[in-house]
Amino acid sequence: MLRIWRMSGKFRVGVILIAIVMLAGLVQPLVNSLFFGGGDPLERGTYPIYLPISREHLLGTDRLGRDNFALLILGIRYSLVVGVLAGITATGIGIVVGFIAGYMGGFFDALLRSFTDMLLVIPTFPILVVLAVFVPRLDLPVMALLLAAFSWPFAARAIRAQVLSLRSRPYVDLAKITGESDLEIIFTELVPNLLPYLGLGLASSIVGAMFAVVGLEVIGLAPGGIASLGLLLSWALSWGVMAQAPLWHMILAPAGVLTILFVGLNLINIGMEEVYNPRLSAVTGR
Repeated sequence: MLRIWRMSGKFRVGVILIAIVMLAGLVQPLVNSLFFGGGDPLERGTYPIYLPISREHLLGTDRLGRDNFALLILGIRYSLVVGVLAGITATGIGIVVGFIAGYMGGFFDALLRSFTDMLLVIPTFPILVVLAVFVPRLDLPVMALLLAAFSWPFAARAIRAQVLSLRSRPYVDLAKITGESDLEIIFTELVPNLLPYLGLGLASSIVGAMFAVVGLEVIGLAPGGIASLGLLLSWALSWGVMAQAPLWHMILAPAGVLTILFVGLNLINIGMEEVYNPRLSAVTGR
């Protein structure tokens, strides 16, 4: 990881962009106390409705008299909770399935690969929409588990391909000759070489889960009353229709955060490709 940080400027920029967004969500209570020490900006009726952008209200206020900037920071926090829970769960399942299929091979590989491929061809979003409608208690942890249940095959398939490549390396054959067990080879030889790739996979799963929740929330199929980024977009669109005026600042703020996350993740991916892909390394001279 240090090698990538030193050699790729795109990777550094991507990490910084994602870190800024995540830090904003993590310190949300501190932001509220610093900017709104005199009252609760998330309480309905605290301020007049639809105030314009000003020094006191960086993004104005909404239809319920709440500060939009405070709602945006809270939305980042809730979206991160869903993304992290879904990303960790999906990546964890993908690691277990990918390593078993890639390293063991044979029957286990055929069985797990067939099951993974079967899940990959299932249209995920329509199923999530149906489940979101019929699940009686849809909260953040349940939503995260639903997303993880349909996203882990992507991680498993990618990790399996990497393990298949690494298990044929000379240092793995040497470890087998010296009498190391399969678990020792996996944790001492394979996992350390895959850590950067696993880290990128986790980041991709987190951001992907956040975007999936946004898609459900925009059409009104997500936990109600939780001001995440997708729900902020849904509110802005619906309130703009009722107010007969486009609420551009309420739309662009969460959309801008999602854009930053997307750009940051792609820069990280490009930076890793430049360092670890031999063909790109030759072109860029790294």
